Amino acid sequence: MTAMADDRVVHVVDDDEAVRDSLQFLLEAAAFRARLWASGPAFLDALPVEQNSCILLDVRMPEMDGVQVLARLRERGVNAPVIIMTGHADVPLAVRAMKTGADDFIEKPFVEQEILVCIRSHLASGRAERISPPPADLTRRLAGLTPREREVLDAVVAGSSNKRIGLDLGISPRTVEIHRARVMEKMSARSLSELVRLSLAAGLDPDGDR
Repeated sequence: MTAMADDRVVHVVDDDEAVRDSLQFLLEAAAFRARLWASGPAFLDALPVEQNSCILLDVRMPEMDGVQVLARLRERGVNAPVIIMTGHADVPLAVRAMKTGADDFIEKPFVEQEILVCIRSHLASGRAERISPPPADLTRRLAGLTPREREVLDAVVAGSSNKRIGLDLGISPRTVEIHRARVMEKMSARSLSELVRLSLAAGLDPDGDR
């Protein structure tokens, strides 16, 4: 490994051994140092977060889930970027994690190149404040949505599937897909995690916590 690779550490916190092993292989092949943790408490007890590090944190684990682990990290002043790993059914949990201080989330099963790009991006920027659109711009984007698109936005960011949204709104899943694509375009969001971030910045509360 190069000296640069030695400085870039990715902590993988996941109770699934197969996932940990797979990510270790992927990360080390990409010249990262991988440190593996089988539970949130084990990671928190050691708290070995280096300056140039990133944390991949599974959202569903026994003992402590990813949101609880994240909250403890932020309480202790750990500012390393945290990427939440989640299944689609756990998007509401991922939204909670972003409200707690997560920097991003990525859905399993993820494309290898996708997660590497995500890690590199956050390691490069650290926890520097994201450049968010001005509030007036976010208000303009939201105002550009039709009432139906706004309903779809709320449901998508809350974690509902296209099928569930279709049933709730009385439209077909294909129609939901069309509305969803228009929402992404009008909000200038390239991913679901970015759509969540923009929604939170606009003052929306997609997971219903008030």
